[in-house]
Amino acid sequence: MKVTTLASTCDKNDCPTIYETDRGTILVQGETPTDHGLTIPAHETLVEIPLDLVRKAFGDRLGA
Repeated sequence: MKVTTLASTCDKNDCPTIYETDRGTILVQGETPTDHGLTIPAHETLVEIPLDLVRKAFGDRLGA
């Protein structure tokens, strides 16, 4: 899999980051919240990132 950084909150590899893959998917790096109260399947996880990071990565390309 080829991974390209779209946006990050820092210049290191240890902070929230959004990546694009050559598979037509997005990878998200962030904190794993534990206080969400949701039931998540064992093969999935939640990742919390700043909303500004999404805006930085996608801007107006997200649509309405």
